[in-house]
Amino acid sequence: MNNNWQTYPLISTQLKAVNQCIQERIDCQNADLHTALVTMANNGGKYLRPALLLLVSRMFTTDSQDDERLVKLAASIEVLHMATLIHDDIIDDSPERRGAVSIQARFGKDTAVYAGDLLFTIFFDLLLEAIPSSAYLRVNAQAMRQILDGELGQMGQRFNLQQTLADYLANVKGKTAALFKLAAQEGAHFAGGTADQVASAAAFGQQLGIAFQMLDDILDYTGGKELNKPVLEDLATGVYSLPVLLALQDPASAAQVKPLLAKGRQLTATDIQRVQQYVIAGGAVKKSRQLASQFTQGALTDLTKLPATKARRLLQHMTSQLLKRTN
Repeated sequence: MNNNWQTYPLISTQLKAVNQCIQERIDCQNADLHTALVTMANNGGKYLRPALLLLVSRMFTTDSQDDERLVKLAASIEVLHMATLIHDDIIDDSPERRGAVSIQARFGKDTAVYAGDLLFTIFFDLLLEAIPSSAYLRVNAQAMRQILDGELGQMGQRFNLQQTLADYLANVKGKTAALFKLAAQEGAHFAGGTADQVASAAAFGQQLGIAFQMLDDILDYTGGKELNKPVLEDLATGVYSLPVLLALQDPASAAQVKPLLAKGRQLTATDIQRVQQYVIAGGAVKKSRQLASQFTQGALTDLTKLPATKARRLLQHMTSQLLKRTN
């Protein structure tokens, strides 16, 4: 497990329990499938979503009686996240994930599909154990639908040079922010928050998730001296992230970028490097960071509506640090 959150002793024990829960659940008899799942579980995930659920819950209770339920809920969210990543890599034919060979590239698409499907079943198993008669089973099902809608929306916008910022935000709310929202919402609800507090936690999670995706998009262009693989893969498959969309809104940048993007699947590596240069030089990355900052500030505002505790201070720090991410 990634040790980024070990600096927060408040939830480190619970996060270790989440990791242990996942390791136990991904055990299966098929050797290739088991190896694929273990590889995915151990290849550097930040456990950000489980940590979000656990920290939000700590704003409302320090009672350890519900630890097992909260750990299972946190594990279910990470398992669902893992499943979506595996299936994304299959669709995009991605060779890498988190700096390592992707499951579909290493084990083949068949094993990758089964791995993702098995994770979905584990997700529901954990939910049925943690909250068997709760209305939040429906909330989780709705979150899964939102994730799918976001992915389908993104697919429907491929190579669309007329895509708007509203289109982008609608898709991001599904494919990325839905899990952040679910994590914060469940953390508040199952730790005893009021209806208003649960709503504020959900709003916080959604804004945090949107800002997180925007920063991911920005890092594709600023994360290193050389062109990052996500830029190559996204542009080559017609997925236009926030910096590209903002460049297309600027007449001067659009005049440079549009003729290249109009090549569609014939876009070359050299073309993509030129797009990257135009996007940066035209100020689209700077504008993207400003927009991400707005959503980050919105998340911090929603957070002030929740109990002032050590956990809230940690979440405030985490949210502020989001804008300083380098990976």
